Amino acid sequence: MPQTETGPPDVPEINEVGFADLAASLRAGLRDFGAAPLYGLAFSAVYVLGGWLILWAVTAKGQLWWTLPASAGFPILGPFIACGFYEISRRLQAGEALQWGGIAGVIFRQKDRQIPSMAAVIVVFFLFWNFLAHMIFALFLGTSTLTNISSSFEVFLTGQGLLMLLIGSGVGAVFATLLYALTVVSLPLLLEREVDFVTAMLTSFALVQANPLVMLAWGAFVGASLFLAMLPGFLGLLVVLPVLGHATWHLYRRALS
Repeated sequence: MPQTETGPPDVPEINEVGFADLAASLRAGLRDFGAAPLYGLAFSAVYVLGGWLILWAVTAKGQLWWTLPASAGFPILGPFIACGFYEISRRLQAGEALQWGGIAGVIFRQKDRQIPSMAAVIVVFFLFWNFLAHMIFALFLGTSTLTNISSSFEVFLTGQGLLMLLIGSGVGAVFATLLYALTVVSLPLLLEREVDFVTAMLTSFALVQANPLVMLAWGAFVGASLFLAMLPGFLGLLVVLPVLGHATWHLYRRALS
């Protein structure tokens, strides 16, 4: 089980990882999902239901204002749900029994450890990017004729609109890459070892620095997989989320020692 006693930080060493490690981690993630599919489906269903709820609020009710607080809930819940995937893989790897109560207990105990601090960092990133995106929109299209951008897409085909999309996408990519580098292995590290969240983020960032091509390729694969999984009404997340969650645990175990 994850450590609960306080003590000296258990800072791991960073290993060299290659594309073979990514493939092996992905295979292990598929194997873990196949070994315990009900757990993965249950945890990922939270995101599917949340996606449906946000989509309903936007399309059926037209309540755009409601999407910000709802979307902010995902960065808060995400680390705890991810811990569920990691704990399942940890138990399977250690040959321990899978029990709903035991796994739920591990997730619940994270509230008294470092995971909430990581969730707060993710929320701050999300809110700051949301604010910055509104600023970019206002800078380029704030003086244009008032239009409903949810139904009139022509505004994005103007010179200002295309420039806004280009700059906004670039800034968003920088934010996404930075957040990915800080969190790619910090969450499983916090689950298994007694380190503070700053040390975990710095360790994760150092791993990406030490293996930039491989780790950025993994980030691109994760992002593309999640995007494609959301296309069929978010239903693809039922499989993709647990597979990637389990695979991340195995990549963490390969990348840090």
